[in-house]
Amino acid sequence: MPLPRSHTPGHLASKSIQANRRKPSDLSIRQRSQSASQTAPQGASTSRAAHKPPHSISTSAGDASSEGDRHNRRPTASRSTSAITSRTTAQATARYASHRSRISQDEYTAFPSLPDPRTAPNVDVAPASGMYWSKAPVSGAPHTSLRAHTTTIIGSNVYVFGGCDSRTCFNDLYVLDADSFHWSIPYVVGDIPVPLRAMTCTAVGKKLIVFGGGDGPEYYNDVYVLDTTNFRWTKPRIIGDKMPSKRRAHTACLYKNGIYVFGGGDGVRALNDIWRLDVADVNKMSWRLVSSSDKSSPGSKDYRPKARGYHTANMVGSKLIIFGGSDGGECFDDVWVYDVDAQLWRAVPIPVAFRRLSHTATIVGSYLFVIGGHDGSEYSNDVLLLNLVTMTWDRRRVYGKAPSGRGYHGTVLYDSRLIVIGGFDGSEVYGDVMLLELAVHAYYSQISHFTIEV
Repeated sequence: MPLPRSHTPGHLASKSIQANRRKPSDLSIRQRSQSASQTAPQGASTSRAAHKPPHSISTSAGDASSEGDRHNRRPTASRSTSAITSRTTAQATARYASHRSRISQDEYTAFPSLPDPRTAPNVDVAPASGMYWSKAPVSGAPHTSLRAHTTTIIGSNVYVFGGCDSRTCFNDLYVLDADSFHWSIPYVVGDIPVPLRAMTCTAVGKKLIVFGGGDGPEYYNDVYVLDTTNFRWTKPRIIGDKMPSKRRAHTACLYKNGIYVFGGGDGVRALNDIWRLDVADVNKMSWRLVSSSDKSSPGSKDYRPKARGYHTANMVGSKLIIFGGSDGGECFDDVWVYDVDAQLWRAVPIPVAFRRLSHTATIVGSYLFVIGGHDGSEYSNDVLLLNLVTMTWDRRRVYGKAPSGRGYHGTVLYDSRLIVIGGFDGSEVYGDVMLLELAVHAYYSQISHFTIEV
């Protein structure tokens, strides 16, 4: 494609400049043309020489010159070479840049004019990049409003299992596409679990491992496995005779081919024991007691958190982070760290604390994002951030329309957003899907590797 001639003022010179300029002789032009043809690429020289300037430019140049100059001027096609064009363009560009630098800045005004904060005090300041709440535009199969269900993500699919509404528990399975927000109800076969609530569901590869839960006065300690590739449920035989007591409102986290179950309640008392389910082979699973459910005193070697349920647990490396929960009478605000490898508990002293139960906690970079829950007095829709490096709480401003205060919901992280599904506010059970955009450039931690000391 031929390169256009520059439209800088150098090509639109006035008559006086053209008249005073010394015209090169025909010999010098031919010599420079021959020199340029030897050094410049053949294709570039030919394309530039064959190009004619726009008619309006050539006419303007002709009007600015004398009649004699018009007859003596060489044809445009023969005077343009790569060397001459490059040199002329560079000189013209330099003159234009120098001309622009001499123009006073006061000659330029914004259009439309910008409001002056001193004369327009009501002008809102543009917010910095921040987190933003919105309601997901869901489609697809209708689903039941749920609380105390499980919400587990594998790939871009969010698997929602069990839970209950205000009257009934369910054993239904729903799948939400986290990209399109399309609900589907897969056809499941096999040993389908009984209706459950407050159980755990842990992803192990393409399989979901469900443990415990209950329905009304019933409590369970069964293990079910769902293969998400064919939607077949199985109830594997557990090797050995050791197993945790029946429970619900516990937590479960995966670490090194083992699912670590902490706390919960058995209908009589709250628990604070830790069990490990070996899932290296889901067809040959076995239980092992890691930490017993006994009382301890500060300073003792076996110091551990109070028994509790409806807390949260998250794995960071080999550290299990426990936050909040309740023993049925007290709502806790403490943070504990359990070193799985060293089998040691440590209470984390935090000056400012927040009481929470039935909340969710999700690891995002070096932060623990806590959403909603009950503070002992009312349900909350707060977003709390626990800095896992400094072990301090942080509260950030969130834009958009926040969801109503709720607990017993589910939250997963996908594509720089937190997806919140369902929940309960004490009177209403929700079936909505809320999105918290995390504004990754402003809120994602720049710390990619960190450790939590015990």
